[in-house]
Amino acid sequence: MDILNQLSKESTLRVDQIEKTITLLDEGATVPFIARYRKEHTGNLDETQIRNIFHRMTYFRELEDRRKTILETIKAQEKLTSELELKINAVINKTELEDLYLPYKPKRATRASKARDAGIEPLALWLLNLSDTKADIKIEAALYINKEKGFETSEKALSGAKDILAEDLANNSDIRKWLRELAIEKGSFTSKVRKKFEDSKTKFQMYYDYKEQAKTIPSHRMLGLFRGEKEKVLQLSLDIPEETAQTHIKSCLVKYPQSASAELLKQTAADSYKRLLLPATETEVRKNTKTRADEEAIRVFGENLRELFLAPPAGQKSVLGIDPGFRTGCKTAALDKTGKLLEYDPIFPHEPQKEKDKAKRIVLGMIHRHHIALIAIGNGTASRETETFIREILTEFPSESRPKSLIVSESGASVYSASETAIKEFPELDVTVRGAISIGRRLQDPLSELVKIDPKSIGVGQYQHDVDLKKLKISLDEVVESCVNSVGVDLNLASEELLKYVSGLNRTLARNIVNHRNSRGSFISRKDLKEVEGIGSKTYEQSAGFLRIPNSKNPLDNSSVHPERYALVENMAKALNTTLGKLIGNTSLIQAVEKNRFISNDVGLPTIEDILSELEKPGRDPRQSFQYASFSENIQEIGDLEPGIVLEGVVTNVTNFGAFVDIGVHQDGLVHISEMADRFVRDPNEEAKVGQIVQVKVLSVDLDLKRIALSMRHNS
Repeated sequence: MDILNQLSKESTLRVDQIEKTITLLDEGATVPFIARYRKEHTGNLDETQIRNIFHRMTYFRELEDRRKTILETIKAQEKLTSELELKINAVINKTELEDLYLPYKPKRATRASKARDAGIEPLALWLLNLSDTKADIKIEAALYINKEKGFETSEKALSGAKDILAEDLANNSDIRKWLRELAIEKGSFTSKVRKKFEDSKTKFQMYYDYKEQAKTIPSHRMLGLFRGEKEKVLQLSLDIPEETAQTHIKSCLVKYPQSASAELLKQTAADSYKRLLLPATETEVRKNTKTRADEEAIRVFGENLRELFLAPPAGQKSVLGIDPGFRTGCKTAALDKTGKLLEYDPIFPHEPQKEKDKAKRIVLGMIHRHHIALIAIGNGTASRETETFIREILTEFPSESRPKSLIVSESGASVYSASETAIKEFPELDVTVRGAISIGRRLQDPLSELVKIDPKSIGVGQYQHDVDLKKLKISLDEVVESCVNSVGVDLNLASEELLKYVSGLNRTLARNIVNHRNSRGSFISRKDLKEVEGIGSKTYEQSAGFLRIPNSKNPLDNSSVHPERYALVENMAKALNTTLGKLIGNTSLIQAVEKNRFISNDVGLPTIEDILSELEKPGRDPRQSFQYASFSENIQEIGDLEPGIVLEGVVTNVTNFGAFVDIGVHQDGLVHISEMADRFVRDPNEEAKVGQIVQVKVLSVDLDLKRIALSMRHNS
């Protein structure tokens, strides 16, 4: 198989684009590096296109390795015909390849293999090819009686022959493919509630008596059905049009409908279908449907994670991080503008202690001592009560100098608090203190803090614990890598957890950078990176452009301009009779650069335009400006909600069926896709993004299941 041509056919990209991209990947270039700094090589492909090439290339290479093994195995059995070899070499799908290999695959003893061992296979072939309408099949079968092997009668010999034919039919790659396609095109998944839960109200209630076509069932519903089956609430089955299937399979086996063996062959086809083909097809279709559902769920999770990681940072401002609670108190940590812990003190303003005055003195003292600009309150237990308490305190400040208080998602904070990363970062602190620090830092810079948490624990996916965890990890790591490199990393402030996602780096190299920084002091130039243990020329090439040094002597060190293009920028400055320092940030000078003058074999127009754009705003943060939502002071619990109330909220998760919105009542509400806009919405991501501030109307509240239905429609 020609992998390049196949990839070109699938993607509509040119063969040369794909070939050059694969060459770069094979040479060790990362996706962010190729997308940013090798546009001329790839024909300006973006990260998504490059990743697709990488994943499909990996798939086809695995397919080729498996194809080679299968051919060698069948050849060793002396069963490889030229026709079979052509078929094996023609397939571009792993499932179809395994179908072709199935008859030759070593397997445990079966009814058919026992019959073959007893010498009954010639009888099976005689029955299959019999055209005589008057032949006596029992007399023929008597010739194959083998008492030693357990076939003492003609009937048992015929039964053995039927088993051989049934297994051959079930191993036929064309039939398996046909039936699989029928199941996907015409089949339906059906679910019934198990008797034990018939009178119970569960989250799977909509699936108690449910049916949907296999080819159109959305990812979230398929995963919901699988979850219900796993939790033994639902019985799930795949319904295939039986008459259509049986008719086709019988036609494949019965060559001569009027022959003496025709009825026996029809019985064999029915047996093969029910005993072998149907279970195998259901297993394969369930597997394929699950894979498709997983891929969609992982895609949605990745999109949400990207929005969360690229959420606007509050910036370098001093923050008071509060992890709220009732009995255990509110864990309160003051952080400087870089996220360094300055002071920690627990407060107990709520029941049962209700030490409001003492808590007020502690908070005011922290605000004054550390010039606190923002107060981040976790959105867990007691968050709204804590927010009310803080607002009361802040009324004592003049409006122009009053710190702002915000409720911040604390999803995953507890996971971080008990992690090795947190223990290493704050070995002397309790988990509760680490949680408060994490909440405060999330407000300062979500990306830098969230990279410390296992992405699947952040809670912006759908059924993330039900999907293929290996594929999920790969996908989410790619999202994080993309986010980190699109923003860029301060080489002198970044943690080991953040640095490990930088193009070309890994955990070991990230740790070496931090150790080098701790022992020798801050980096003053990108060139200093070469002095770090383990960083050679290739690693430097891949990583340098994504690392920033704000106070470097060379201002380009604080930009996304790659060191390999420094000389080019200096030539631009010389051509304008100016200096590098005067060129950077000077729009009129930058616009005066003659782009075509600097195009060469290595540098094309896309790279020139990227460089000029960066020179205009060096080191710019691609994330949007910081905003925050204001929750209603009168709505603090789910019981306070009533249909018709309009509230401001923050989108916390976007799924294929709608968006979840935090409205400040400890339980996110759902805006179903049908309630996201006054027009038809095909994709919820068109209307909502994680972190977006939205206006919603309460439609209904189910206190028993803690479900809140919301609407974003203006005419609802």
